[in-house]
Amino acid sequence: MNKAFHKEFILAFSCVFPFLILGLWKHAFLWGEIPVLLFLYSRQLFVLHHFRQWIKSKLMSTDYPEIGGSLWGEVFFQLYSQKRDEEINLAQLRGILERARSSIEALEEGVVLIDRRGNLEWWNPSATFLLGLKEQDRNQPITNFLRDPRFIEYFRRGNYKDPLDIPSPIEHNKQLQFEITTFGENDRLLVCWDTTLLRNLENMRKEFVANVSHELKTPLTVFSGYLETLLDYDEDIPPQWKKALNHMQAQTKRMTLIVNDLLTLSRLESSQNKSREMVIDIHAMLNEIRNDALMYSADRQQSIQIDCDPNLQLYGSLEDIRSAFMNLVTNAIKYSPEHSTILLFWRKESHYIAFSVIDQGHGIESHHIPRLTERFYRIDVSRSTRLGGTGLGLAIVKHVLINHQGQLSIRSELGKGSSFSMHFPLNRMRLKEKSEEPVKDADVVPVGRL
Repeated sequence: MNKAFHKEFILAFSCVFPFLILGLWKHAFLWGEIPVLLFLYSRQLFVLHHFRQWIKSKLMSTDYPEIGGSLWGEVFFQLYSQKRDEEINLAQLRGILERARSSIEALEEGVVLIDRRGNLEWWNPSATFLLGLKEQDRNQPITNFLRDPRFIEYFRRGNYKDPLDIPSPIEHNKQLQFEITTFGENDRLLVCWDTTLLRNLENMRKEFVANVSHELKTPLTVFSGYLETLLDYDEDIPPQWKKALNHMQAQTKRMTLIVNDLLTLSRLESSQNKSREMVIDIHAMLNEIRNDALMYSADRQQSIQIDCDPNLQLYGSLEDIRSAFMNLVTNAIKYSPEHSTILLFWRKESHYIAFSVIDQGHGIESHHIPRLTERFYRIDVSRSTRLGGTGLGLAIVKHVLINHQGQLSIRSELGKGSSFSMHFPLNRMRLKEKSEEPVKDADVVPVGRL
């Protein structure tokens, strides 16, 4: 039994027992107990009164009242201890929150808290500087201040996987990047920062690559022409020079391919130089690509088979789509062994339409796959150089897909081959008119579904 309760029980019993004996002796038990009960009841009321006063003071006293005997004293002590511990924990929590708030306020990035109704709740000084927010803007919709249609669509869409880049709402020569994270009951944390310098550096890089590539194209053409002219008179060329000229011609062709690919990438990256889009007959295009690829790989004796729905067409840039398709097919030819089979698929899936190239090559290790679309990234540099690759093919494919709202997926298994698939959204799908005759090609061999 609890010691405090035991003491309280002893106190009550010691008060009641003498009157109990006296009442039995005088044959007046009830009249003997009434004074005791009134005394005990009054005592409890007195203690409860002090307890109520203490509670009304929100237990902020630095000490607890030493009244009411052992049991009530223990109750007061337990409540006081809990309140004291709570105050200590709250003070620590306030300190943590204050440090977190100070840290957020010191960030160069703008941080904005948005409640579930889409209204501004709190922001740091950087957000004031970047977005022009003021104290009177609190509890106002964020879309009242960021009126760019791209931001409104991004905010309402709810899919914040990718960041958004738009001009600053107060300085249009500045570029801001926005990221949004959801938490709680649809509350949102918006983070923005100034990317003007990065954008300018990226534009400088694009312009530099485009200008250098363009300037290199003319001298390379001249150089290649003179080499071809010299090699036409191979009978008059000494043997020791003929080998050097052949090597120079091969390297000139390789440099020309790199320059052409760099110019293609620059055009794809330029928002001011988009190719005209049209309805593309993919069935006819794949027949052309297959014929070109068979000529390219004639000495390797590879089989190229097509499984294509002739009525399924694509709305996009003919030049860009053909370049991307051809890059995937060319890569499959280069990295597949002789006498192997390469499969080309064009079909509609549940949520997209896809072009896939499946080869029987050596396969790719998994840690290389995320970096394959980087410029000049190569798994085996010596082998890629020997095969004549520029290291820009998959980068071109990636940018073509970006311009067509598509995605590239790569699957590979060492020793079994690789699969490269270009996925396009269904809104780019077109069906051929029934009156149109499908293109026929006797060399097209349909293959089974995967």
